[in-house]
Amino acid sequence: MKGYEPRSSSSCAACKFLKRRCIPNCIFAPYFRSDECKKFAKVHKVFGASNVSKILIEVPEEQREETVNSLAYEADARLKDPVYGCIGAIAILQRKMVELQHDLAVAKDRLACCAAVAATAAATTPSSSSNDLMNSNVSLPPFPEFFSCSDFNDNFSHTSSSQSFSRNETVEDIFQIPYIF
Repeated sequence: MKGYEPRSSSSCAACKFLKRRCIPNCIFAPYFRSDECKKFAKVHKVFGASNVSKILIEVPEEQREETVNSLAYEADARLKDPVYGCIGAIAILQRKMVELQHDLAVAKDRLACCAAVAATAAATTPSSSSNDLMNSNVSLPPFPEFFSCSDFNDNFSHTSSSQSFSRNETVEDIFQIPYIF
């Protein structure tokens, strides 16, 4: 277990950062090695050394390493985005996933229409019936609306191809749907 590993005579990152002598049973030593000063600095800035110490004492010893990793991740996310923290990153990824699912549905719909045109063209001689299929209305799946906040820092913001159509719009020509690839 990490808590019982022998360590060098140097202070842990927490004691170095706090400029104090590192005692042999230091609560921070197993989780903040001496070369991880930036990791502890971020955790200390967001949570404070006293609060982190209290959290580590309350958590069972076998879960402390995961707890420290979670605190470090949350601290890093909170420093990058003080309002939303890691929840902001989760919201961005969830929104991106919904956009990509919508794009996939549009691509599948387009592929089905093209396959129908190809099947009809192969079954019959070229005529106006294949042109009718190409110009038939394609109904897009509904695209959910999101709460927008002007302060929300979206690191992944680029316009999706599905954003050029409204919620329940039908496309008159299948070639109006932009390429997704």
